[in-house]
Amino acid sequence: MNKYGYIRVSSTDQSEARQVDAMRAIPICESCLYMDKQSGKDFCRPAYQKLVRKLKKGDELYVLSLDRLGRNYQEVREQWHYLTSQRGVDIIVMDTPLLDTRQSMDFLRRFVADMVLQIMSFAADNERRNIRSRQAQGIRAARKRGVIFGRPRRPVPPYFDKICQDCENGRITQREAARRCNMPTSTFRYKYKHEYKAKKDRDNRSCDDHGL
Repeated sequence: MNKYGYIRVSSTDQSEARQVDAMRAIPICESCLYMDKQSGKDFCRPAYQKLVRKLKKGDELYVLSLDRLGRNYQEVREQWHYLTSQRGVDIIVMDTPLLDTRQSMDFLRRFVADMVLQIMSFAADNERRNIRSRQAQGIRAARKRGVIFGRPRRPVPPYFDKICQDCENGRITQREAARRCNMPTSTFRYKYKHEYKAKKDRDNRSCDDHGL
């Protein structure tokens, strides 16, 4: 029987120190600690998948809290059943004594533990959804204030229209046009199709409206 610890934080700027300290106190050796810095929305995490392949019947898997295992309600329940029932692994959720499959459970205790698992995994999933909702609301509010996300747009050179016109008339290739604009060919192709041609269409419509 080996003891393994699984640690998860949602992003690279979050600290895993509290989880690591809890694992060392058991103790679990460093080589048996597996950590992902990734969302808990599913179980497609490299360290977790590597850990699952390592686990064998009779081994113990420690997590500090259930949401460190995962935040997807359905997948947490399925993964719990797979590890405990099919692989014969014991799971110990350190901050929830009822979620410790090492204990010999009678029917009532097993029923209570299953209810706790369902409630806590549902709560973790709901919190994940709330976080995503708050993030989306924050992004929408920021955009209304004029905040621009992503890389800043590279301004086109003042002679961009002339270069596009030469490209359209076949005097230069798109690759040469991109070189003159000091941008990748793919970027020029996008701006040429979506910005220059859109501007040209607007100018043409304006001329038609004024009878020119």
